[in-house]
Amino acid sequence: MKICMKDKNKIQENPSEKSKNTTYWFPGRWMGGLSLIIGPLLLLVAALLRIPFHYFFDAQLEAYAEHPMLITSAYSCFVLGCLFFWPGIITLVRFIGLKHPILAAWGGMFTILGLIGRVFHGGIDHMAFQLVKVQNLELATKAVSDSYQAFHIVCYFNGWMMAGWILLAIGAYRSGILGIIRSIALSSMFFLPLGTLKGTRFESTFILLGLCIALVPLGVKVLLDGPPPSRKAIIWTIVFIVGEMAFIILSILFPEMMQH
Repeated sequence: MKICMKDKNKIQENPSEKSKNTTYWFPGRWMGGLSLIIGPLLLLVAALLRIPFHYFFDAQLEAYAEHPMLITSAYSCFVLGCLFFWPGIITLVRFIGLKHPILAAWGGMFTILGLIGRVFHGGIDHMAFQLVKVQNLELATKAVSDSYQAFHIVCYFNGWMMAGWILLAIGAYRSGILGIIRSIALSSMFFLPLGTLKGTRFESTFILLGLCIALVPLGVKVLLDGPPPSRKAIIWTIVFIVGEMAFIILSILFPEMMQH
């Protein structure tokens, strides 16, 4: 049976096309590696900044009233850490999934849900701090106290959000990505307090230090495992960073811009 030239070319092109498609993965080596480094470090910095103050909400609001810049920096670092961390989690999930796809899928989904939940709580924290600024400490504390048990759908997923770290740790150990010590350190994130206006408890610093020990070396390994970024990628990265810094500076100098 004869094969026409067009079909023959298609047959010859398919294998290479398939091979080319499988070389891409999201979020990629650079975003994933940097996320594994930056995310845990930002969370640790946030915990260290607010460690002098009692972790419960009334003490956190009082700390904001006395040290607004410090507490704003601490809570901002924590939210940024969660926002910048999800590409690293996806990268870890990719490595786990090569050998244990079920653990990777469930662990990754629940852990990323947990990061989203923490950002949600960060929004509540921000509003509570603004109450201190626009009203006063006493009224803000009363408002938070009276509404602390108010319904929100995110709280019903807290257990799964915390369990995601256990699944990731088991998957990372069974896949040979992390040793037993670093896997245990990763799983300890299960015990990091989750909720509104949660400051730094005694154990929180050690938990986040363990997270850094578990994942920062992996992030460095991911970055080094391949060629350097292209000139085009470097240029676009610089353009993005400079543009974002300019936007932040302009927003601080001209706050009315943020209202439009």
